[in-house]
Amino acid sequence: MKVIYTLILCTCLLALAVMPAQALTAKALTVNLDTAGNAQIDFRYDLTFAERAAIFFNIANPADQLENALESNLNEPVTVTRADSSSADVTIPAFASVSQAGGAETITTPAFSFVNAQNKIQQQWWAGINAVNMAPGVTTITFPDGYQAVYYDQISFPSVTHRIA
Repeated sequence: MKVIYTLILCTCLLALAVMPAQALTAKALTVNLDTAGNAQIDFRYDLTFAERAAIFFNIANPADQLENALESNLNEPVTVTRADSSSADVTIPAFASVSQAGGAETITTPAFSFVNAQNKIQQQWWAGINAVNMAPGVTTITFPDGYQAVYYDQISFPSVTHRIA
């Protein structure tokens, strides 16, 4: 009986060893702004097997990691309202600045980047077994009047200014 368990264990270990390394991959980032400049953010991603295991065994908390990465990058308080193994919802008050001129509002988002978050993730214990790609496949910033700024496969984003008539 011990031989059977040993064979099963060896087979599982072999399967894990030859399995291709998956990567943490940012799939989509959606930033919805309101008229006060507050942002509601939806971040979609794929996690690796090791990361899913770390979450399952309560070794890692994606909500805390995302919150710390955003706060250190933006120097603003953020609230992670939901995070799971495939997406996170984040609220950032006063993310964009709002100004009045000539009877119209102008909203300006800050420049931001996921380079620091990617570097922090690469310092985790499991980083050596997979690649990290924090550049979302598509990033959409939507202003209150429906105007959208769209970026593809970028890890850093410029400030965007939009005048609302």
